[in-house]
Amino acid sequence: MLSALDIAIVLFYLAGIFLLAQWVSREKKGHSKNAQDYFLAGKALPWWAIGASLIAANISAEQIIGMSGSGYALGLAIASYEWMAALTLLIVGKYFLPVFLRNDIYTMPQFLEQRYGRVIRLVMAVFWLILYVFVNLTSILWLGSIAVSQLTGMDQSYALLLLGAFALAYQIYGGLKAVALTDIVQVSLLVIGGLMISALTLSRIGEGSVIAGFQHLLQTQPERFHMILSPDNPHYKDLPGLGVLLGGLWIMNFSYWGFNQYIIQRGLAAKSVAEAQKGVLFAAFLKLLVPAIVVIPGIAAVVLAPGLAKPDQAYPTMMGLLPTGVLGLVFAALIAAIMSSLASKINSVATIFTLDFYAKLRPDVDQARLVRVGRLASLIAVAIAVLAAKPLLGSFDQGFQYIQNLTGYFTPGITVIFLLGLFWKRANQAGAVTAAIGSVLLSVAMSKYWPEYPFMNRVGVVFVLSLVLAVAVSLATKSGGGSDLIRTDDISYRTPLSFNLGAALVTLAVAVLYAVFW
Repeated sequence: MLSALDIAIVLFYLAGIFLLAQWVSREKKGHSKNAQDYFLAGKALPWWAIGASLIAANISAEQIIGMSGSGYALGLAIASYEWMAALTLLIVGKYFLPVFLRNDIYTMPQFLEQRYGRVIRLVMAVFWLILYVFVNLTSILWLGSIAVSQLTGMDQSYALLLLGAFALAYQIYGGLKAVALTDIVQVSLLVIGGLMISALTLSRIGEGSVIAGFQHLLQTQPERFHMILSPDNPHYKDLPGLGVLLGGLWIMNFSYWGFNQYIIQRGLAAKSVAEAQKGVLFAAFLKLLVPAIVVIPGIAAVVLAPGLAKPDQAYPTMMGLLPTGVLGLVFAALIAAIMSSLASKINSVATIFTLDFYAKLRPDVDQARLVRVGRLASLIAVAIAVLAAKPLLGSFDQGFQYIQNLTGYFTPGITVIFLLGLFWKRANQAGAVTAAIGSVLLSVAMSKYWPEYPFMNRVGVVFVLSLVLAVAVSLATKSGGGSDLIRTDDISYRTPLSFNLGAALVTLAVAVLYAVFW
């Protein structure tokens, strides 16, 4: 339970981050916020804000609580989501962002309309709104409220409400600018707090020595330090061996890091392509650290707190072992992660609803009204997510795995649509719609008739089948012709030496980590 000192530290953080968000959101005298200011931070984000905000948006309750729970249940193999994401970010920076920025893209549905036509924009905008509200927002609120409730004794329903209300309040005035320019503070606190809990739990196991504690885990829990699970492993269905490296996880990562509004929105708000690329490179380096922050405490919990009722209780339980003061700092770091991700998703819901629905229906509306509509959309999204969180997530032991399974029904089609849209001019709207619908139907069919097949392998198979369908239908139907407004003919995919060297270091680090923990 939190002491008076711990509570004071958390309250100081909450007050500080709220005031900082309002301060960075201020406008020059005589200037009122327009849509570009609110939804894309005035297209002026520097690289450090982009990189920090990418990680802060990504690492939230479903990462910290959920991934630590998966570490408790199946071990270090869950770190594949992080280390392979670092490689994915390099590809996004080199090949995807130059196209989006060249064509002045604000939202992912907007790209789809300019590339294919209106139908696919509407279909995918509806899909993303449903996903962000009923999967992403609910999962962060639910898993975050678990930690708040367990450490403070607060009723979980009140914790849900308070988390949603504060995240809404701190970003509703400034929009993306309030989120992104405070995320360097959030990420710094997250890294410091996360490394602190890992060090203290390992030190407790090693009787004062972090190294001895880690060696003890290696010796007593060797089965939890394999990145590539064998087919006889009870968790092989979740992380199917070499299929993780060579198959479906790439598809899921491309969809998440390259074509996901609340993630890619930071890159779209960059000052320039070069600044965006430096930002994703910074994020890739930070990604290498994430397993030390979120997975190691879960593995340590196997020794320090065996027999937990649910794996997702691992991280909150490890926090409960921390001394006064340190607990407050680590708890503030957890709140920082929750707040940043919630605020990011809230802003993206507002962005898609306002620019892809409201602005299309009311093309002559003034900029101030667009901002007001965005704020109202934020409020409604949070209210729905708070009410839906328990009914949707209350019965799951590993929230992180639930999210991956659910989104795996849609990610193959999304990845096909965007990859073809970026790199194959013959792709048309008929092919894109076929891929979107085919992805869901094929995923449902495989889940029903082949339930034992690992979902990550299913994602890979469905991606290939959806790709074949999209290509076949595109070739068999009339070319999109004038509907394709995306320019790629004048884009250079060459990157500076600094980016290339950084990318090489990230790739080498990932290769070494897999070699060591094969």
